[in-house]
Amino acid sequence: MRSIARCLGLTSAAMGLTALTALAGSGAADAAPSGAETLYAPSALVLSVTDGADADNGTVLRAVTLICAPRPGGTHPSPAAACAELRANADQLDALAQPRSDAACTKEWRPVTVAAEGVWQGRRMSYTYTFANSCGLRNSTGTLFTI
Repeated sequence: MRSIARCLGLTSAAMGLTALTALAGSGAADAAPSGAETLYAPSALVLSVTDGADADNGTVLRAVTLICAPRPGGTHPSPAAACAELRANADQLDALAQPRSDAACTKEWRPVTVAAEGVWQGRRMSYTYTFANSCGLRNSTGTLFTI
């Protein structure tokens, strides 16, 4: 039952992402004939936080959309900062998951997994990272998964 709900949730997220990507553009680029190159490569992601060590089988706690081109947007609370982090770290997103130097968390094992699914600069992106607990997520260096 859980996997059916998860599949339906991801399908809904994918449809929402498609709709957001279609609505993100405006102006002359939208008027271009089919098959023509546009000025911006698509950059739209669904970001989620899942309870558990596996993003595919855990319970999704929160999810937002992030659109970075032609301008930051979506339901992410800080889209401009999240897009800037992606531009600087897209090849190495684990750098955004490192704990801050002043962070103090317990060693409790209650895993929380973050995921980014979608398209980044015209290429498919699928990223997951599992924190030992929610304290690790709250005290990570990046704002991308502060959702």
